[in-house]
Amino acid sequence: MRDFLPADKARRERVLAVIRQRYRAHGFDEIETPVMEEYSRLHAGLGGDNEKLSFSILKRGMDAEAIRAAADDPAALADLGLRYDLTVPLARFYATNRAQLPTVFRAIQIAPVWRAERPQKGRYRQFVQCDIDIIGDASARAEAELMTASLDVLDALGLEGGSIRVNDRRVLDAMLDVFGFTPDERPGVLITIDKLDKIGPSGVVVELRERGATPAAADAFAAYLDRPATTPAFDEEGIRAALPTGIPDEVIVHLVALGETVAAARGADAPLVFDPFLVRGMGYYTGTIFELAHPSVDYSLGGGGRYDGMIGRFLGQQVPAVGFSIGFERIVDLLQDAADSTDRAIVLVHDRDVPLAQLLGLKASLVADGARVRLEQRPKNLKALLERASADGYTAFAAVGADTTAETLEIKPLG
Repeated sequence: MRDFLPADKARRERVLAVIRQRYRAHGFDEIETPVMEEYSRLHAGLGGDNEKLSFSILKRGMDAEAIRAAADDPAALADLGLRYDLTVPLARFYATNRAQLPTVFRAIQIAPVWRAERPQKGRYRQFVQCDIDIIGDASARAEAELMTASLDVLDALGLEGGSIRVNDRRVLDAMLDVFGFTPDERPGVLITIDKLDKIGPSGVVVELRERGATPAAADAFAAYLDRPATTPAFDEEGIRAALPTGIPDEVIVHLVALGETVAAARGADAPLVFDPFLVRGMGYYTGTIFELAHPSVDYSLGGGGRYDGMIGRFLGQQVPAVGFSIGFERIVDLLQDAADSTDRAIVLVHDRDVPLAQLLGLKASLVADGARVRLEQRPKNLKALLERASADGYTAFAAVGADTTAETLEIKPLG
């Protein structure tokens, strides 16, 4: 968990303002949910490994004897927890407020979440997630809206050239069935396949065999990995060529429709890449899954997928849903050297004898004119003060004496 100095906080807020503005332009509406959810909801088997990283909140009013008696049962010790993502709270929110929401609901959630991570570079125990979700639309249009809106955010932040890797959990299930992996071993097989970028095809095959996967299935998968490497076009021919025979036509049709829809919004060269080995670890995904990539870095800048089964757990009836989460912390780090805001920000450096009423009058007139204004008494080292002001995002300064008026105020640029 981190503190943010003024310049860092200002940069984060500028990025958040762009994200909010672009997502709202695409028809999404912002909501807010509590930082806490019920313990049982956070541990309902929907959050994958994140459930193990959740912070639980001790029940109020328990004395030492009650705590000792419940020490072996976390559910008896805690009834609430800090949210580890924004998807589980959204599912609960929709189930609670459905009668007041449109048939197809497009939500923005931008808020902190908490995970008991081992602190290290790029991994924080408190961090901001920026999610957009569409609930109530089972068609490829929903995924396409999420993708085009998120690519638009990258463009608006000056990160043009982004692309999205796309797969479908139904494709993965069908592939594992074609190769001959048994249902019981598939979760472990997917964990291994997800390491393909790190350990390579040979490493994946070795690990599958070390796991004790069905030998014939491991051999079939190894032969599939040995095919010549190509980047398939995101159309029916390219997708079919990248997959073994036996994949359901309905899944391929869905992916093709998605590519056509994004192409209509982004142009003929839609930046979608079909990746049959994209896994994503969350257990609640039921269909399309995707990750946002940018050529400047070798890690994803966001991702998401379709989770049609989650809301039904709370509502009692199935509702289609799909979501996309922008990696806000990674994007802010990527933009840390970007130019600061060009807003008019002025430091008024005044002499000790300037009347307070005069100072506040000058400040009020500049603020009314749209400027950001800070008052500073002139120090012995004026250069150090101006350097500090520049580092804090101020762009100009003016000296104020006892006889200075709004008409005689001389504003000079900093730097």
